[in-house]
Amino acid sequence: MNIMLFHSVYGLRPAVRAAADRLRAAGHQVRVPDLFEGQTAETVEEGMDLKEKIGKEELLRRAILAAAPYSEQGLVYAGFSLGGSIAQNLALGDEKARGLLLLHGTSDIAEGASADDLPVQLHVADPDPFEPHDWLNAWYLQMQRAGADVEIYRYPGAGHLYTDPGLPDYDEAAAEQTWRIALGFLETL
Repeated sequence: MNIMLFHSVYGLRPAVRAAADRLRAAGHQVRVPDLFEGQTAETVEEGMDLKEKIGKEELLRRAILAAAPYSEQGLVYAGFSLGGSIAQNLALGDEKARGLLLLHGTSDIAEGASADDLPVQLHVADPDPFEPHDWLNAWYLQMQRAGADVEIYRYPGAGHLYTDPGLPDYDEAAAEQTWRIALGFLETL
């Protein structure tokens, strides 16, 4: 499977590279664009500042440019938190998308969006201050209306970016369960 993996608001950290290596070890081709062009953040606040400084439109433009050369092959879009939001936007705009793997994040869904039978898997902390229950319930219903085939996995007590061992949110048990389920999902595409 060809996977386009987008980093979180922290930037292209070692945990994102390790995730790409894990996916490659499972037989997938993985590309990991650096949407922050070498900049990383030590805190979520620094990351949010970087995101605001670059701007949402510019981040999407960079993501589209990174994915465009490979989209004809039928990509699986994946991402961590902010990267999940970006991956979702690209997947819903790419009629050849093969799947969408969201780790810790979602995005608004445009009115009239279409995701005809797009396989979507979301892994999220429970509770998650960035993905509250009301938001996720509405998101799920909108994705279904758009035609996506959605699975949501919630991890009680885990922190927002619980798959990143370099952050305080890290939860080893939840992270390993996430990767086991996600790798199984990718095998079905």
